[in-house]
Amino acid sequence: MRPALLPYALISALALCAPAVLASAAAAPGPASASAPEPAPLPQLVRKVDIPYQSFTLDNGLRVVVHEDRKTPVVAVSVWYGVGSSDEPRGKTGFAHLFEHLMFNGSGNYDGEFFEPLEDVGATNSNGTTNVDRTNYFENVPTPALDMALFLEADRMGNLLPAVTQLKLDNQRGVVQNEKRQGDNQPYGLVRYGIFEGLFPEGHPYRHSTIGSMADLDAAAMADVQQWFRTHYGPNNSVLVLAGDINAAEARPLVEKYFGAIPRGPATPEPAGGVPDRSATTRQTINDRVANPRLYFLWAVPGQIQAASAHVDIATSILAGGQSSRLYNALVREEQLATAVGGGINPLQLASIPIITVDVKPGVDPARVEARAAEIIAKFVAEGPTPDEVQRIATRYVSGTIRGLEQIGGFGGKAVALAQGTLYANDPAFYRKRLGFYANATPAAVKAAAQRWLNDGDHRLWVVPGERGAAELALAGQASPRPAPPPVAASEPDRSKLPRVGPSPDIDFPTVEHATLSNGIKVTFARRAAVPVVDIMASFDAGNAADPRDKLGAQFLTFDLLDEGTARRTGPQIIEEIERLGAFIGSSGGMDSTRVQLSALTPNLAPSLDLFADVLRNPAFAPDQVERVRAIQLSRIAQEESSPGGLAQRRLSPLLYGDSHPYAVPVSGLGNADTVRSLTREDLVAFHRTWLRPDNMRLFVVGDTNLAQLMPQLERAFGDWRPLAGVPKGVKAFTAAAPKGGPRIILIDRPNSPQSFIAAGMPLDVRGTDDKLDLSMANDVLGGSFTSRLNMDLREAKGWSYGVGSQLRLVREQMPFVLTAPVQADRTGDSIAALRDDIKAYLGDKPITQAELARMTNGNVLSLPGEFETGSSVLAALERSYLMGRPDDYYERLPARYRALDTAGVHRAVAAALDPARLVWVVVGDAKVVQPQLTQLGLPVEVVPAAR
Repeated sequence: MRPALLPYALISALALCAPAVLASAAAAPGPASASAPEPAPLPQLVRKVDIPYQSFTLDNGLRVVVHEDRKTPVVAVSVWYGVGSSDEPRGKTGFAHLFEHLMFNGSGNYDGEFFEPLEDVGATNSNGTTNVDRTNYFENVPTPALDMALFLEADRMGNLLPAVTQLKLDNQRGVVQNEKRQGDNQPYGLVRYGIFEGLFPEGHPYRHSTIGSMADLDAAAMADVQQWFRTHYGPNNSVLVLAGDINAAEARPLVEKYFGAIPRGPATPEPAGGVPDRSATTRQTINDRVANPRLYFLWAVPGQIQAASAHVDIATSILAGGQSSRLYNALVREEQLATAVGGGINPLQLASIPIITVDVKPGVDPARVEARAAEIIAKFVAEGPTPDEVQRIATRYVSGTIRGLEQIGGFGGKAVALAQGTLYANDPAFYRKRLGFYANATPAAVKAAAQRWLNDGDHRLWVVPGERGAAELALAGQASPRPAPPPVAASEPDRSKLPRVGPSPDIDFPTVEHATLSNGIKVTFARRAAVPVVDIMASFDAGNAADPRDKLGAQFLTFDLLDEGTARRTGPQIIEEIERLGAFIGSSGGMDSTRVQLSALTPNLAPSLDLFADVLRNPAFAPDQVERVRAIQLSRIAQEESSPGGLAQRRLSPLLYGDSHPYAVPVSGLGNADTVRSLTREDLVAFHRTWLRPDNMRLFVVGDTNLAQLMPQLERAFGDWRPLAGVPKGVKAFTAAAPKGGPRIILIDRPNSPQSFIAAGMPLDVRGTDDKLDLSMANDVLGGSFTSRLNMDLREAKGWSYGVGSQLRLVREQMPFVLTAPVQADRTGDSIAALRDDIKAYLGDKPITQAELARMTNGNVLSLPGEFETGSSVLAALERSYLMGRPDDYYERLPARYRALDTAGVHRAVAAALDPARLVWVVVGDAKVVQPQLTQLGLPVEVVPAAR
């Protein structure tokens, strides 16, 4: 089961017939689908989408939108500025994004890191983003902390410049440049530059990428920064949305208090530009360290407030937006010329960008793939879609919107929908109009949009395996690293002017109920009725640790084939039925469990469950599908090995655990290329019979139903499922602890990398079921949060990295401590030395302070209600509690347990568990640049090639 939509990484970069005889012998016939009710009609689903709001405008021009949602005591605060990279003149590319960073570093009345007070009050989904059209800042805060959040947002809007110093500018310039290096260092990382330069002519506001060029970032002077702020960040160029535990009557005096006195800024003209006039196909080739060639078909079409944008999105989705798409069926399923296809649209203000991607199968001529893909696109443009295709894509869009609106804020949710409409269309309810573009689309309208916009004038961009040359470096706008600013000692900011935050109610986790099906399958249920959705997880006691050592990747290949055909349905029939139902079926493997999940609209639960049960119980494992999906998995392994982070993570686990431990496997679960090539259909059938079976499964359910309604439906779907007689249930052998090795550095040579990816870790003498809250708290302070010591040192003080973090990887048996740090290449050795020093100091003479403990305790306690806003997050928590042996009221007990921690106990816990002398380091970088730095650290260094 693979998502076949356009990869999120690309979108964010643009923003910043199986015969029955082949069925597994473990399968039971299952329920008859003929008796299942028909899916709910689309108009009925559309009526479910509503965000009631009230709005007002302050005298200074600030537009304010308020939505009341009392399901949790949390308010989403979202501030959107009408400034993005399209507003940047020549020579100042990257300014909007640089400013996004600067606006987190303090303001006139709070000259400190904004994340610190927000973490202190338990803010969740706290961040900021920049794209070509806008910059936004957002955080979900407990209701008593709303005053403080508004104070901070207002102070950076109206009083930022007194806190912007040359030191801060230099530091954040370095952070942004490391963010750029981090993106550029990824496979296909230069595509973001090629898209904009390939589609938009000189002088167009979208001509350059949001991240900007190194030279322009280097040239940013204090006077430029000050003028940029005065021009673009006034209240009259801004939108404030408050969504959650508040109404307009409560909001208005607070907004007036904090924002009312901010003076208007200058009027900001709209960027001059629109859809470029393109009539001919243009081409571009980028050489990159990629596993296989990828082709991008790109167009420029009308902006997101026009119906044509939605109709083109439907067209590209029909062509390439999923496993039911035309290009996927032709190129991946039938002709097997490609291993992946993706498609969708990046809806922007001046012009939207439809994108179709095709990953060429190894050994296939790329020119043949391009010609065949272009032929399929041209045929669709000439003939148009079928009514069923349009209906399925529209249903998918509507159901996805319904799921997204369960959240009040963050990167999506109701606050985002209201803010987008207000900023781009001057209409908070524009989301309904755009929803109507999809729900009311006809085949004729989609055909007309395709013929108008997907006909001539495309840009075809190839990324092919090869070393980046001068053209690629010029495309990325690379430059020599700037000298890092001198380190600054951490100082405690003056908090005296921040509004006081009152007490917040503790979490009220949903009531958990338990039941058992007639065949013994345990059911855990929690009711959440915010949206008409039911989420179901079938959790099997398997996971990556169940993969046979000589058949690594068997688990992944098994669950990836579940939706590729059953005894009753072909793969295309399964995917099309999922789309008609507005459902989602997906699978994943953690270290300890294999999960198959269903997300169903409540009106369509019965037919969705029928399909879900068939997929779980009756996979066909047809030989032709096994070979096709095997090729896809091999391609994913190759892609993982071409990524710096993927390379590091694949090598780290075996180094930590030794060869025989069940956890000594790649955490992705993909396995190794050699073992995946050797897998047979019989191996997959055996894995399914041994591990994915009713006596090894629990069902977790969260959603808009109740146990009395749910149990008969689950009984019908699963109650008669029995394991195959004579096949024993699988057993995982955790017979020995991981070996205690000495410190060393494995340097994976990846020539010409602009960054080094550092990963380090050690196995702990702690099990996940031990529930060491004191150790978890210690990690929060060390590397588990934005304001952690490791991140604040390497990112905020030194400017060598875009972000550093550490984690105690939560597994049921022996847990590992793992840290990761992508750093600029010329500071690799210095970064490892700094990380080692920080850890030693933390374990030694600079242990956790009372202030750090208080901040993290407050943050962890106050963030709990916001962490379980969605049904899917509750679902994950239910399974996590089961795996770790936790009681049903675990999360309601957490606040008292956090408050009982003290600094001495936390220090003892981490000092006993973590030994920096046992850390194993993996570095992925350019050996000729990095190795001389590493030899100065006093650790043995082993250099290995990236490709094995």
